[in-house]
Amino acid sequence: MKLKAIGIIHSPYKEKKDAPRQGRYSEEISEITVFDEYKDGLQDIERKNHYYVLYWLDRAERDKLKGVPPGRTEERGVFSIRSPARPNPIAMCLVEIVKVEGNTLTVKWLDALDGSPLIDIKPFWPETDCI
Repeated sequence: MKLKAIGIIHSPYKEKKDAPRQGRYSEEISEITVFDEYKDGLQDIERKNHYYVLYWLDRAERDKLKGVPPGRTEERGVFSIRSPARPNPIAMCLVEIVKVEGNTLTVKWLDALDGSPLIDIKPFWPETDCI
């Protein structure tokens, strides 16, 4: 399996303690810079307002299989919670695009730490993404 960063995230969150529990709980602005070799993939991105951003939790613990969700006291398996500590620390966050300039997306609701590697961007489709 080969996984390659397609960009980098610039956010106001420098440490885990700075980031919101979920991105939607914050109106902070972040910037996503897509590397030049992938910028053609941004064509028509302005057609939608909301996207899923997948990024690598490069500072997460990878040896945990259980965790305690916020507000709970019992451990649960990491595949049943949204803990950043997991074997493959891939994060998914729904964002709203504020502005697009070249290969830089300005977004809100992103909970990524500054410098997190961008894995992918996918459009949010209410017709299929909501149950």
